[in-house]
Amino acid sequence: MDLSNSNTAKNIEAAFGGESMANRKYLFFAEVTRKLGMSELSKLFRETANQETEHAFAHFRLMHPELVVTDAANLSEEQKKAIAARCLQLAIEGETYEYTTMYPEFAAQAKSDRDGDAVAEFDAQTAESQEHAGIFRKAAHNFGLLTHIENHHANQYTEALNALGGTVAAEKATSGDPATQKWMCKQCSVIYDPVMGDPDSGIAPGTPFEAIADDWECPICGAKKSMFVPYFEAIAA
Repeated sequence: MDLSNSNTAKNIEAAFGGESMANRKYLFFAEVTRKLGMSELSKLFRETANQETEHAFAHFRLMHPELVVTDAANLSEEQKKAIAARCLQLAIEGETYEYTTMYPEFAAQAKSDRDGDAVAEFDAQTAESQEHAGIFRKAAHNFGLLTHIENHHANQYTEALNALGGTVAAEKATSGDPATQKWMCKQCSVIYDPVMGDPDSGIAPGTPFEAIADDWECPICGAKKSMFVPYFEAIAA
């Protein structure tokens, strides 16, 4: 029986999204309260986040029963590969949607909203409109960065899926030229492209990574410059 269009199936998916969001939100709260020195409250948020994860897993098992593994020892290698391939297929679908549709549309909307607030800013010259314009500008910038990250993730999953089928991944290498060598944050996978720079952080286009000040931070996760590593790209055939 196809339940894909049933209200219950849609509710399960919504519940999965809600529990997943709660997990990340509580982990964020745990980090905030940890920095405030409230260790017990931080522990409470982290424990609750773990519980929300279990709730989300329960919903996801209902959404994708083909991925439920009860006894791996009794599965053939082909069955194991099929399950792993399905995981990668779903991951590729999600990442591809994010970098082809979701983040480009979000970035365009953020730019549009920023323009709207810019008009209000000139009309009213209020601190609030300035604040809003800054938020939308930052959002548009972040959405653009995340587009490249999700593209990178999709490529990684595609390579892994191809590897399950015996396809050897394309050889990768660094640029070797500081003017074009990209660097990737090990913490969140944001990619610094010297051609683009990071204007929002005062880094002009054309700035090699080595020329950036040591106190520069990742524009997405705030990681230190030392957390970045050279980005390896597939060698053109």
